[in-house]
Amino acid sequence: MTARLRIAVTGASGFCGGHVARAAAAAGAEVVCLGRRPGPTGEFRFWDATSGAPDLSSVDHVVHCAAAVGDPPPGSPAEARMHAVNVRGTVRLLEAAGGRPVLWVSSASVYDPRPARTLVREDHPRAGHLNAYGRTKAAGDAIALDAGAVVLRPRAVYGPGDTQLLPRLLSRVRAGTLLLPGPDVRLSLTAVENLADACLAAAGWPPGAYNIADPQPYGRDAAVRAVLRAHGVAARIRHLPPALATAAARLVEGAARLARTEPALSRYAIDQLAHPVVLDVTRAGAQGWRPRRSLADYLAAAGGPGPGAFPPPRPFP
Repeated sequence: MTARLRIAVTGASGFCGGHVARAAAAAGAEVVCLGRRPGPTGEFRFWDATSGAPDLSSVDHVVHCAAAVGDPPPGSPAEARMHAVNVRGTVRLLEAAGGRPVLWVSSASVYDPRPARTLVREDHPRAGHLNAYGRTKAAGDAIALDAGAVVLRPRAVYGPGDTQLLPRLLSRVRAGTLLLPGPDVRLSLTAVENLADACLAAAGWPPGAYNIADPQPYGRDAAVRAVLRAHGVAARIRHLPPALATAAARLVEGAARLARTEPALSRYAIDQLAHPVVLDVTRAGAQGWRPRRSLADYLAAAGGPGPGAFPPPRPFP
């Protein structure tokens, strides 16, 4: 990467986009931050992803991190906005990009939850989504691929500045107990630093989809316990039968649909924790990318358990 390369990062005021913008600047690039609020570095250009085209003049490369996230009920204004950002916003961005190379940050939520996900490759089906986030990200993913973009699919991104994954987990502790659906499973997670590294490295990769995750999957329960300890939360883990958890989620979703608010519990959230989901990152590895960070690194920096916090992966029944 040379100092004259100008990289536009959409959603740079957000969690993932902010890390990408800082990493690009640290690598010597000139950064243009596109979004509704200024990013952490570089030039700021206003762009509302729900309307209008971004100003990509004098930009060499585009990293599209802007996305609407959450679990809105069907028919809600939040669902409509999610479609406007994740689908129509992608179309507007790609049209504005013209012939410029685009890297589109997708999500492992595009993958169909019905087939086994013990080792998910990039050709895994992309259907059967349980919420609007999965559906709209899958639609944007397909549009980006059709346009010849490089598409990265991380899973459960965490790290400094995370406002979604770990905060939501910690908020689920009640009376010293955290209920998790079903027995222990193996899950891929993605440190935001690993995603940012991939966003920069992938500038020269062939168009197509690439899974991005930490070096090894984690045992769910061990990872959760380590996160709780690192944040000073004393809680015991109890396992709830998945069928019971899903039934409860349906009831909560129904009430949220009537109130047109985001449900406190959803089938999507249950699915993400109850089933093994391990991403195969062989394709990204073949391009020379190697994940350098792990959950243990994050927890050690936060004052929690260090590199020995997690036992070696073991097969689950």
